[in-house]
Amino acid sequence: MKKSLVLAMAMALGVSATAFAANPFSDVPAGHWAYASVAKLAAAGVVNGYPDGTFKGDNLMTRYEMAQIVAKAYSKGAIGADDKLMAEFADELDNLGVRVAKLEKKADNVKIAGQARFLYTDVDGADKGYGATLRTRLWVKGAINDNWNYTGMLENTQSLNTNAQESKTDFRRAYVTGKVGDVGVTAGRYNYTVGNGFVFDDHIDAVQLDFGKVLKASVAVGRPVDADAYAGSNQDGYIATLGYKTGATDLAAEYYNFKNYSAAGDREIWTVGATADVAKNVNLVAEYLKSNDENAAGDDDGYVAGLSYKGASSAQKGSFGIWAKYYDQSSTTYFGGSHTTDATHSSLDAAGGFKGYGVGANYTLAKNVVANVEYYDYDSKIGDLNDKTLWSELSFYF
Repeated sequence: MKKSLVLAMAMALGVSATAFAANPFSDVPAGHWAYASVAKLAAAGVVNGYPDGTFKGDNLMTRYEMAQIVAKAYSKGAIGADDKLMAEFADELDNLGVRVAKLEKKADNVKIAGQARFLYTDVDGADKGYGATLRTRLWVKGAINDNWNYTGMLENTQSLNTNAQESKTDFRRAYVTGKVGDVGVTAGRYNYTVGNGFVFDDHIDAVQLDFGKVLKASVAVGRPVDADAYAGSNQDGYIATLGYKTGATDLAAEYYNFKNYSAAGDREIWTVGATADVAKNVNLVAEYLKSNDENAAGDDDGYVAGLSYKGASSAQKGSFGIWAKYYDQSSTTYFGGSHTTDATHSSLDAAGGFKGYGVGANYTLAKNVVANVEYYDYDSKIGDLNDKTLWSELSFYF
């Protein structure tokens, strides 16, 4: 940016100084179009010029030099903290020691982020079929005060494999988070992933309290959003967890209680598990699950074990990850269709649960563009049903 343009901008700020002050710069003579403006700014201490006594008005300015002018104008009261120039040069002003607290607070008060995901699934087996969808999510996060925040999420899903103009929009999440003393609080409708999600990974209307730092405890009391889709008519309940991190290992124990889950009454599930870094960039996960109820074959437990290597980061082009898991779970060890797996297995759920493996890979094609492919091969716990699921997606983050 040329100084002559900056000069015109700066004068529009209304810097207060006498218009008849002497001009200190040898290269701005009395007849120059900018003489009065330069004199005014120099008298106000907004511009200083070069050591040889010149202004060099035709030179290009660096952002840092412009930031110095903005900082001086701010200190003189010529512009306020909310001025657009203060926002534009916020980083440079910070380096100059000009903290614009009011501006930063206002700018950070509400944040919007989004994701657009193109998804294709192909299932061969008991739940044979395919689907192609475009799902768009918009998150809005607002600061209520220094301790509390609000988060909402709007979700639109469009079917791409039919000719119909199918589109569904839901306000999927709306909740507040904050602290009461040392206790973390989450309240409203939010996605609750307990542990590794092998029991429950879905939306829930609840109040959740979190305690501790190294030894952590959590309790959530509420109702799964999709509870009415399952057998029980009143599946209110609670979930309690206890976790401990030591070095590169996380240990966890969980308890779930879903009221009136089925004709048999309440569904109770206990789990113990661990995640650990077993080598550089290699992570192990293992979990055992036990229920108070049995499937038709008398099974009341299950387990999951898996390994993963690295993982794609949306911010880093070329980052990637691969993983593999083996599942063996009675249908009584997870809540309906809320298991974290991306595989289709509804017919297998009705046949006592599922067992089999899943593998996947993810890769960041460009900044904020991530590709993900997963494959699952599940057999039913009872009978000879089978589902093979290919899950492929391309996500754009903004």
